Amino acid sequence: MDDTDSSNATQTLPGSPKSSPEAFQNIPISKTTGVNSLVLIRLEINGEMKELIVDTRQSLLDVLREKLGLTGTKKGCNQGACGACTVLLNERRVVSCLTLASMHNGAVITTIEGLEKDGQLHPLQTAFIEHEGFQCGYCTAGQIMSGVACIAEGHAGSREEIQFWMSGNICRCGAYPGIVDAIAETAGRG
Repeated sequence: MDDTDSSNATQTLPGSPKSSPEAFQNIPISKTTGVNSLVLIRLEINGEMKELIVDTRQSLLDVLREKLGLTGTKKGCNQGACGACTVLLNERRVVSCLTLASMHNGAVITTIEGLEKDGQLHPLQTAFIEHEGFQCGYCTAGQIMSGVACIAEGHAGSREEIQFWMSGNICRCGAYPGIVDAIAETAGRG
């Protein structure tokens, strides 16, 4: 059963800039609440400002993948248990599957696509390649984003410390030795 009604879809959003009614056509209204559950948010994503109309129930992961086409961030468990969807939100790592996009208006988001600068891989990306810190590659984006944060947070002083602070990221292929080596090497360069 469809829980949206498009017959009353042309509305303006509270707090939104002046827009023509056409801009909001075909926006579904929730039958369960009887109100529009959409909000306008502004995010800086990988250095670019974006204005987005999002459902208040939509995860940051779904906004990144479905609205912005940034598919490097992976949907693994969709329960916050695997770390495949890790991104940096205001320079702190978060699992984007459990993060509501609408709660972070004005935030700065960095995804795996935003790590390279001027065509050069981030040093941790290079170290992952050199140390074979991946096998199938599905968890790699989340591992790298978490590793970048681990180093920035000062949690890469030893292999044991890296293992502890990276424990929220699962690699089902078992590439952990290469992941730890890559983070340790990159932290040592810094």
